[in-house]
Amino acid sequence: MFMKIFFFLLLLIFPGLIAYAQKKYDFVVALDGSGNFTTIQAAVDACKAFPSFSVSIFIKNGIYKEKVVVPACNTHLRLIGESADKTILSWDDFFDKIDRGRNSTFYTYTLKVEADDFRAENITIQNFAGPVGQAVALHVEGSRCAFIHCRILGNQDTLYLAGENSRDYLADCYIEGTTDFIFGEATAFFENCTLYSKSNSYITAASTNEGKPYGFVFTKCELVAAPQVNKVYLGRPWRDYAKVVFLECKLGNHIAPEGWVNWPKTTRDKTAYYAEYNNTGAGAGILKRVGWSHQLSKKQAKAYRKEKVLVPDFQSAGPKVCIWATAKE
Repeated sequence: MFMKIFFFLLLLIFPGLIAYAQKKYDFVVALDGSGNFTTIQAAVDACKAFPSFSVSIFIKNGIYKEKVVVPACNTHLRLIGESADKTILSWDDFFDKIDRGRNSTFYTYTLKVEADDFRAENITIQNFAGPVGQAVALHVEGSRCAFIHCRILGNQDTLYLAGENSRDYLADCYIEGTTDFIFGEATAFFENCTLYSKSNSYITAASTNEGKPYGFVFTKCELVAAPQVNKVYLGRPWRDYAKVVFLECKLGNHIAPEGWVNWPKTTRDKTAYYAEYNNTGAGAGILKRVGWSHQLSKKQAKAYRKEKVLVPDFQSAGPKVCIWATAKE
């Protein structure tokens, strides 16, 4: 049991330890025809369903203008870009363009991940529609999905982390947007990420389900903004019971003194749990924070360690404690 827990933690702390030690990829995507495929979707479609081993796709530098879905059958899939700033997956759907009624937002994605145990590294995922309303870049439905050193670019609703029982991990990522640009009901742990606000608005819009111990947890992240931006809120509750915590993050002076704000014309502030611990920077002052937010003690902050958030009740989880590492490399 101890070795399984230790192995899982190594994978989190050193994300490239095993998966990317391999020198050979199953498929290569290249726009110039030098790989197995010229589109990412074609490579995904060629992958074995429910594999016993992880399947890796290496994507050479280039701008891939396509809308990609990783279906639920393609578990244990790895997308590995040649470089984060030059391997770019880009599409431009947005709410009015999709025009599928009130739920059009959820069809605007550039990349949708339906599969469990997915991993992306060194890739830019972009919705380049511009400031035209809801336009998702990355939509994640699967669980135990990891994004390492990725750039997730958009405006409103850039990153949608869905699935009430999903757990996701984002490390060393750059995420930008305008309104509610990180939203959804999943449990997600963000580590060493940069959050870039492009306008005065809200960073998170969590919709955590009632009874869930965690929602979005940000640790050692940096919050920055465009030069003209001077009033950004850490979050507002998209649904009742929203949960968001910022720990040991650096908050720029664009963060509003109140920190958090309620969703208009609701009483969601009564059930939301918004908290901070040991943040620094010009936007970290706590004197004017809304009265329904929390400042954690050192002891309370320990409940938000990575292994607690991503592997709940890991002491009694048995073999499932290493579920993110079950696929052989």
